[in-house]
Amino acid sequence: MGQDANAPAYYGPNAQALAQLYAKYLADPQSVGGEWADIFRDLDEEAAGLLSGLLGSSGAARPAANGGAGNASVAAVAAGLVQGRDISADDIRSATLDSIRALMLIRAYRVRGHLEAELDPLGLVKRDKHPELDPASYGFDDDDWDRPIFINHVLGMETATLTQIMKTVRATYCGNIGVEFMHIQDPDQKAWIQQRIEGERNRTDFTEKGKLAILERLTAAEAFEQFLNKKYTGTKRFGLDGGESMIPALEQILKRGGAMGLKEVVIGMPHRGRLNVLANFMGKPFQAIFSEFKGGAANPEDVGGSGDVKYHLGTSSDREFDGNEVHLSLTANPSHLEAVNPVVVGKVRAKQRQRGDAERTDVMALLMHGDAAFAGQGLVPETLDLSELKGYRIGGTMHFIVNNQIGFTTNPVNSRSGPYCSEVAKIIQAPIFHVNGDDPEAVVHVARIATEFRMQFKKDVIIDMFCYRRFGHNEGDEPAFTQPLMYKAIGQHKTVRQIYGQRLVDEKLLDEAGVEKIANDFDQHLETEFEAANSYKPNKADWLEGAWRGMQAAKGFSARRGKTDVSMELLQEVGKAITTVPEDFNANRKILRQLEAKRKAIETGKGIDWATAEALAFGTLLTEGTPVRLSGQDCNRGTFSQRHASLIDQETERRYVMLNHIREEQEEIEVVDSPLSELAVLGFEYGFSLAEPRALVLWEAQFGDFANGAQIIIDQFIASGESKWLRMSGLVMLLPHGYEGQGPEHSSARPERFLQLCAEDNMQVANVTTPANYFHALRRQIHRDFRKPLVIMTPKSLLRHKACVSDIEMFGPDSGFHRVLYEDQRPSKPKEAKQVVLCSGKVYYDLVEARDAQKIKDVHILRLEQLYPFPVDALTEELKEYKHCHLVWCQEEPRNMGYWTAVHEMIEEVAEGLGFKHPRPRYAGRRSAASPATGYAKRHAEEQAALVADALVIGKEREGRIGTRRRFDEQEPKKGKAAE
Repeated sequence: MGQDANAPAYYGPNAQALAQLYAKYLADPQSVGGEWADIFRDLDEEAAGLLSGLLGSSGAARPAANGGAGNASVAAVAAGLVQGRDISADDIRSATLDSIRALMLIRAYRVRGHLEAELDPLGLVKRDKHPELDPASYGFDDDDWDRPIFINHVLGMETATLTQIMKTVRATYCGNIGVEFMHIQDPDQKAWIQQRIEGERNRTDFTEKGKLAILERLTAAEAFEQFLNKKYTGTKRFGLDGGESMIPALEQILKRGGAMGLKEVVIGMPHRGRLNVLANFMGKPFQAIFSEFKGGAANPEDVGGSGDVKYHLGTSSDREFDGNEVHLSLTANPSHLEAVNPVVVGKVRAKQRQRGDAERTDVMALLMHGDAAFAGQGLVPETLDLSELKGYRIGGTMHFIVNNQIGFTTNPVNSRSGPYCSEVAKIIQAPIFHVNGDDPEAVVHVARIATEFRMQFKKDVIIDMFCYRRFGHNEGDEPAFTQPLMYKAIGQHKTVRQIYGQRLVDEKLLDEAGVEKIANDFDQHLETEFEAANSYKPNKADWLEGAWRGMQAAKGFSARRGKTDVSMELLQEVGKAITTVPEDFNANRKILRQLEAKRKAIETGKGIDWATAEALAFGTLLTEGTPVRLSGQDCNRGTFSQRHASLIDQETERRYVMLNHIREEQEEIEVVDSPLSELAVLGFEYGFSLAEPRALVLWEAQFGDFANGAQIIIDQFIASGESKWLRMSGLVMLLPHGYEGQGPEHSSARPERFLQLCAEDNMQVANVTTPANYFHALRRQIHRDFRKPLVIMTPKSLLRHKACVSDIEMFGPDSGFHRVLYEDQRPSKPKEAKQVVLCSGKVYYDLVEARDAQKIKDVHILRLEQLYPFPVDALTEELKEYKHCHLVWCQEEPRNMGYWTAVHEMIEEVAEGLGFKHPRPRYAGRRSAASPATGYAKRHAEEQAALVADALVIGKEREGRIGTRRRFDEQEPKKGKAAE
């Protein structure tokens, strides 16, 4: 076929013409002539797809996209080879198909090249050849390797032989780095990574200074572990041995991040490698660490607390690179792997808010993981899921996986279903950089790229460093019991420092003596620090600084009420704001009726309900300069349609948050409907409270028993964090609780579990019964000079109970929180009473209703509004007029649940101190049970009526006494055949 001077040139800037011709063919195959129809007809499905990719939605051909993505290159291939000469249709067909096949091959390497990368330092993992990475799969044979193929600047080459193409893609995608990024849907992110790694063949040419710096950091990491192993042989340290390349990589993250504006990094990690990070990355003095190995405390003796093992502790420091200072804080973490993840993310969110870091470039989260934990712990995907949610977004987290290729004694084949431990990160389309830990330059290289990606796109990014652990799960373990072949290979394998040192010797940068001198000098430094550890004394505790400055350690168990009352003027101002809707806002009619009722209650000062009291607490704090953050499942509306923190326009779904419109100068409330997660979300809010003591931070469970799903955060952080790590938190947990016949799963917030965790003034547990007391409990969290977590059993039916209301005077001047509440209207004088029933929560209203219905005058009722710290002084004051009375403890919960086991001895001690004739309280409540509540409405009503009636019986013999009746009211064993 001769070239027609009037025909379009299918090459160069006119390459779009080929795509337009193809579009014409698709519309009518007969319209393009037989020869072109043959070419287009012979394209296989994927090749046709690539050519179709040149077409825009309107049918017009797409222009070339930086020459990198391969779209326009297909259009240019045919005539790019044949410009200025006559060609045949076969020539065009061959050239076009070769180019398309080459582009398909290149794309296959972008997608699957990581599957043939050299990632395992031990060489134990044999990676099969993937057919899609074989040129033969695309029709190339042995004769094609040296023929030029037009690829239009893909891989930086206009034309290339198959030999050149394969050499380039293998070096880029199948060396010591494997990159997964083609699952990312955002074209800019994908193109950025592709350009970043293909432009330099996925490597960095380090300067001599840079290479020496890497060797020095490897030496420090290795020497520290070996020194500890020598001085404390067999002592647990969960060393980094085998993963030392992480240390120079972390420094690269700081160096590059600092240059891009990073000011602060919050770090979370497990125990493996933690001591090395503390010493060689965070700058904790070696002598301090050695002192702890010698048995010394991490904090001054007068600080108190239980302390924790060395490899759980955190610290903070400042590092400077190239004139850019970055503040580091390592968050303390228990051995519950990955538990620290949401805590770190929450801290970052709070710190970004403090700095006004709207672009989320000043503060970043850096999380380190083990491979088995990253794949196996459900908290990882829960935390990843938060990354792009508006209420939890922090602009991306850097994840660094120390991939030891084993979990304790479990091989990867038994610990995950996918080929990599990082598979779960694909749920958020995070790029994943796999890298061989024995190539420290490659590790530092991907650390740099990952940092740039995070700072550029504000997205999570994963570094998966394949390495090994030289001494098993811990230094006293014998790993050959379960992995004999792996540990035989490890025993014969050189250390990372030795491998890299020899590499620099081969490059003539150093000689062997120079490499050893670096190691010997560092060993001598460690010896000096070791001797200094004998006299080392920590001079201060790392707490109550920075944002916590001005806070004090809580002292004693006195009332500590704080000043929580507010002026009547402020109450009216807030009350007006929370009941006013803009004229142009189409609110739901039912809500408008509710708002009108609230307005009337506030104006008259009568009948203020629970939700209104909560809004008044939030609003008054906001006007005082205290930000409020509340998150939980459906907490904007409220599980029971009680809150309506955000109003939704019924026509446009525009949101209006009334509490953010009280006055011009005020703080803001953030109410976040959380994902269906308890563990990660509660961890996030706990982390937020760690970094921001001057905000009221609350988490609300949809039902109280949902807190079960967050038990790790409750046990390991909230209940014990201050004692272990000297870290205060003012977090509030709102847990709907109360027996209304909803069955076993939505009745109990399991208060007994929280009370069992209570000791050493570690937190507060309350079950308040009036809106005013709730108001003061919330404000008390802020109006004191210390912080303690607060767990509140919040109501369900009481949200709309006619008796569960407060007058506005109870919020105003001279009011406050009451840990013990008496009745406003007692049925008789105390001296006329014969029995006092003590209780907590909703059952109080059932007791009052039943007593009044029966016209009982000689039974009085006291409410314990705060269960812990137990209000000894307040209860003593309220009981002193009742020494002649019997005492009863009444609760809705089964005897082995609820409050009974936590309070009965305390009540008895108070009564004995007052001289009660009958100091030991009698129990009235449900019998012990395995399930929190019955699921049958009729049985529930019968049980509730029975326990209330039992509590009102005066002078009844106390049951459950050891030696008289079976403890906990257990049923008599069945007899006869039924028992069998």
